[in-house]
Amino acid sequence: MPVLVIRTPIAEARVFVHGAQLTHWKPAAQEPMIFLSAESLFQEGKAIRGGVPVCFPWFGPYEGQPAHGFVRNKSWTVESVVQRESGAVGITLLTASDESTRTRWPHDFEARLTYIVGTKLTMEFAVKNTGAAPFTFSEALHTYFVVGDARQAVVKGLEGAEYRDFPDRTKILRQMGPIQFAGEVDRVYVNTQATCILEDPVMGRRILVAKNGSDSTTVWNPWIAKSAALSDFGNHEWERMVCIETVNAFENSPTVAPGATHLMATQISVEPC
Repeated sequence: MPVLVIRTPIAEARVFVHGAQLTHWKPAAQEPMIFLSAESLFQEGKAIRGGVPVCFPWFGPYEGQPAHGFVRNKSWTVESVVQRESGAVGITLLTASDESTRTRWPHDFEARLTYIVGTKLTMEFAVKNTGAAPFTFSEALHTYFVVGDARQAVVKGLEGAEYRDFPDRTKILRQMGPIQFAGEVDRVYVNTQATCILEDPVMGRRILVAKNGSDSTTVWNPWIAKSAALSDFGNHEWERMVCIETVNAFENSPTVAPGATHLMATQISVEPC
């Protein structure tokens, strides 16, 4: 699979054309930030397990179709690669509707994903309605982070937020205190624009996940049983990852008018713990 490899004095990264999926980001003098499963299949028609899969135009299950949409399983076009004055590298990839997508979702669109790779990682996902009627969609930048031990990791910033828990997404619950991991966690927090802080005492760092154009956040760790059930995920890899996803889903699903564009973005940074 074709992959863009970025190495500069301030950071390094890898972005696959398949799914426009970033699988590695490491600022200079830091440990790797992004988790990638050693069991990932790297096959056409399948999403890469780890990194930042792009969920669009739906999030989760949809009318018997594959979960999380179809763009993460497509080859995208590299539109531009530009080094900025800051030393960061901007990469933009493009995908659009075609005959194969219209059989699954009957709308015309263009989707652009821009990564700005530097001491911080910025991801900008822009969806343009190129059709003649409005459409509503869901989306996520499904980011997997490396942690030293998920059992000791803590996610702060969503205290008091409402969430839809797995498997019954119809129930609204409220987060009490920080998020800790003592079993499977699969929650979609709604009506929140909060910045999340992933505290990792084992690796001695805090990962900050700020966002805009996003009103939902998903936090996920598959834990033991779910990990064993996933064919492209190691049985013990749950210990080394936590997902914090920038999302618009459920009541936060955007509607875009013909000719209009919706932009969702996230900025990831790291600081000592």
